[in-house]
Amino acid sequence: MSIKVIIPAYNEEASIAKVISEIPSEVDEIIVVNNNSTDGTKENAARAGATVLDEERKGYGYACLKGMDYIAWLENQPTIIVFLDGDYSDYPEELIEVVRPIVEDDIDLVIGSRVKERREYGAMTPQQIFGNWLATKLMGLFFGANFTDLGPFRAIKYDKLLSLQMEDKTYGWTVEMQLKAIKKGLSYTEVPVRYKNRIGVSKVSGTVKGSVLAGVKILTWIFKYSFK
Repeated sequence: MSIKVIIPAYNEEASIAKVISEIPSEVDEIIVVNNNSTDGTKENAARAGATVLDEERKGYGYACLKGMDYIAWLENQPTIIVFLDGDYSDYPEELIEVVRPIVEDDIDLVIGSRVKERREYGAMTPQQIFGNWLATKLMGLFFGANFTDLGPFRAIKYDKLLSLQMEDKTYGWTVEMQLKAIKKGLSYTEVPVRYKNRIGVSKVSGTVKGSVLAGVKILTWIFKYSFK
């Protein structure tokens, strides 16, 4: 069972090495995609032992697609891909629990759900909490899905990820994956994960512009798929 981790990172020099150091040894390769950082993210990730790729086009989706493109050219393809943020808000050691349903129960997609009971106070902004609630409620209404979160900490079988033909370049990456998984009839589940205050300021939820753009992109994907 081969596992590779993709970490999109933009100006995460203070946190990226911490994230890498706490990823379990069962992972074959940690891939950090330096998304046009202007600080020491790239150097710190390399020193911590990660494979570092450069993606100059800013956007979470661009970074994830860059990591996937790199993996596509490897001689030995992985079984599982894990996506993890580089801001140290997740607990990387919980990766074992996130991949467990794939390994033991043959589930296709697992979302790390940032449940309130395991979430540090202030770790998610009010707009994040509301946005997650609205998006998952709409997915339930339109598609009968039972997601509770669009959390970025997630694991998916590599062949199933390829079948989704992911395309979003920015804020809609997570919801696109979940919507396409529903449409394709993939099996999925959620695993409760802990969530803490990130190091530094969020580039999305930390700004009004970022929050609005993310919200618009997420709703656009939901309504787009509602009428397909």
